[in-house]
Amino acid sequence: MTAAVQVRGLCKTYGRVPAVSDLDLDVEHGEVFAILGPNGAGKTTTIEILEGHRSRDAGQVLVLGEDPATAGRAWRARIGIVLQEVSDAGMLTVRETVQMFTNCYGSARDWADVLELVGLAEVSDRAVRTLSGGQRRRLDVALGIVGLPDLLFLDEPTTGFDPEARRQFWELIRLLAAEGTTILLSTHYLEEAAALADRVAVVANGTVVAVDSPTRLTGHVDTAATVRWVDGTGVHEERTDSPTELIRQHSRDGVELSQLTVTRPTLEDAYLHMIGRA
Repeated sequence: MTAAVQVRGLCKTYGRVPAVSDLDLDVEHGEVFAILGPNGAGKTTTIEILEGHRSRDAGQVLVLGEDPATAGRAWRARIGIVLQEVSDAGMLTVRETVQMFTNCYGSARDWADVLELVGLAEVSDRAVRTLSGGQRRRLDVALGIVGLPDLLFLDEPTTGFDPEARRQFWELIRLLAAEGTTILLSTHYLEEAAALADRVAVVANGTVVAVDSPTRLTGHVDTAATVRWVDGTGVHEERTDSPTELIRQHSRDGVELSQLTVTRPTLEDAYLHMIGRA
């Protein structure tokens, strides 16, 4: 079986400014795949090309086995899209909006189930224009999943969410993934990528500089631990590959090591290192 998304040599230029340059990407079926990168790295352009919303200058792209540039309505019914910014019919109620989208698909989730799933059941009769920013974002997700997509695109899905709402959204993503939905998301939140993604692609200057699991990406930087402590002579900090042995050596003879911390490189450290190198 081919990958859900296959990209080779993707290029896109705006005027003389390259947005995507020779980008390669593979997303497997059933995978939660995250794209990380700074503003202007080419994340949104890449996703819009994969969705069929933007043309490309060069490269080969297959999404669910078809070229998005020429795929028809049957293909579009198999994908769900949550854009960065959405213009909606604010005069409709939440329920009316989801029902309207439900009618656009031959096979779709029950509208009431969708609203329950995204946490909007209690506000189903409210006009969309009266919703908070976080609630409107939940509605965007509801419209993206109502058609039972095989592949769901999420472009910065939790922008504007408070920490509690963001974690509730993560649970929704995990539920969709457990049902077999392939999910491709771009995010600025490293914690979000670490919590959700099976694999992460780091994009810089329009190309992929690394692809791996969130845990293994930290192997792209120095993996030595930093041990910090305070004793009678002051504050100390050492880097070592054997923190347990270091602590044992310094705590001999009953020496008390207060404020002891042991830290290892995080996904953020690896990310900053890779985009800085690129």
